[in-house]
Amino acid sequence: MNYSIARRMIGVILAIEALFLLPSLFLSLFDQDGISKYFILTIALMAFFGYMSYRKKTTDLVLAPKDGLFIVSSAWLVVSLFGALPFYFSHYLSYVDAFFEIVSGFTTTGASIIPNIEEFPRSLILWRSVTHWIGGMGILVFTISLLPRLGVGGFQIFKAESPGPIAGKIEPRIADTAKRLYIIYIGITVVLFFLLVLGRMTPFDALIHTLGVAGTGGFSSKANSIGAYSGYYIPVIMSIFMIIYGTNFSIYYQLSQKKYKEILKNDEVRLYYIIILLAVLGVTYNLYSNHYGSLGQAAKDSFFQVTSLMSTSGFSNTDYDLWPSFSKFILYALMFIGSCAGSTAGGMKVVRISIVFKLIAREIGKVVHPNAVIPITLEGKALKDEVVMGVSAFISVYLMIFVFSSALVTMSGLDILSSCSAVTTMLSNVGPGFNKVGPSLNFSEFSYFYKLYFSFLMLLGRLEFFTILGILVPRRQRKKIQI
Repeated sequence: MNYSIARRMIGVILAIEALFLLPSLFLSLFDQDGISKYFILTIALMAFFGYMSYRKKTTDLVLAPKDGLFIVSSAWLVVSLFGALPFYFSHYLSYVDAFFEIVSGFTTTGASIIPNIEEFPRSLILWRSVTHWIGGMGILVFTISLLPRLGVGGFQIFKAESPGPIAGKIEPRIADTAKRLYIIYIGITVVLFFLLVLGRMTPFDALIHTLGVAGTGGFSSKANSIGAYSGYYIPVIMSIFMIIYGTNFSIYYQLSQKKYKEILKNDEVRLYYIIILLAVLGVTYNLYSNHYGSLGQAAKDSFFQVTSLMSTSGFSNTDYDLWPSFSKFILYALMFIGSCAGSTAGGMKVVRISIVFKLIAREIGKVVHPNAVIPITLEGKALKDEVVMGVSAFISVYLMIFVFSSALVTMSGLDILSSCSAVTTMLSNVGPGFNKVGPSLNFSEFSYFYKLYFSFLMLLGRLEFFTILGILVPRRQRKKIQI
């Protein structure tokens, strides 16, 4: 394991995290909320430990695959440990609660233990939402754009952090890919912010909700989330952008390059939009028939909650836990599926679900034609067996952890639906679940043990299991790769 380069990477990441804390410090000074000294202390600690980690140079610039896994896993843990400090130092939360809240932010889960966020200083609310924006695209992706200055190749790290079964480049050099992704990410963020301001959100609330949508996280500056806003404009705009952020970002690069044929051949994006359409139609019909008297209201709430939960944003504009069972079943299924690979969203990813169904169809076909060679294709190209096996392994690990964790949570005395949805929302990085963890409630009633376990599940889900599990396997000799 190349600990020396990992240490230097952690140092750079801590310095970057300290820079992202500066807006909250400036807002604290502007509001005179009395907690600016705690931001200064946190920034100083990040800068000190970042410098101490980075200052010792190394000549070993070779990264093995396991090194990439270790750097990504340890980086997410370290930024969460330090990121929780402002909430803890200011005495608004215990350290475990602060850690849970910040892990939820960085992993873009949006689950909260805070009953009324409006009682918190705006500076802490801002920092909590900034973690969504950082975690959405990935702080490691941002750092990769700096790697050439460190003399380190970044593909092992990029591959370890990228969501989805295949880590792809949109530029020949991985640092250029990272920069291109962030340009797209920032551009869409700016557009959404101004559209929300046009909807008569205050600039601060527009910023908070923009950061939440961009990271598909779900943290709000309002206790009632989007339910605090009346009318159609804000829910519809946010729904559209949640779909946008749930789409593979390479699509937007292809749009800028006018590669329309490649976009039309993208199986995952096409299936993603079909699932959203069918889910919205199904929930709208069910709500109009059994819950709402207004078709417009049913369509608006259906569109918002379907896009919110499928994009794993987790915003709510109504208590969907009161909806008919069929509507709740659809929403729960969407939590498992999630959005596209290469997006800021969580979940299993549409592409994996597509591959699994193609695998099932192939096996059924082989029952009829045992000697037939039936390739599994994606975008017209046959997939390698290792990719298909990787998808099967991912789904299997997800379900095994889901079953074990759900059983563990029921030992807290929680009912089965609450326990299962709590685990699902952690593994898929959604936020709210059903019943005792529904959109009108939170996770504050759980013991410290379960809050820490949920934090672990959120990190597992965000890094898609194998990044963390991979560093736990016994050490053995591996071929090192110089990128």
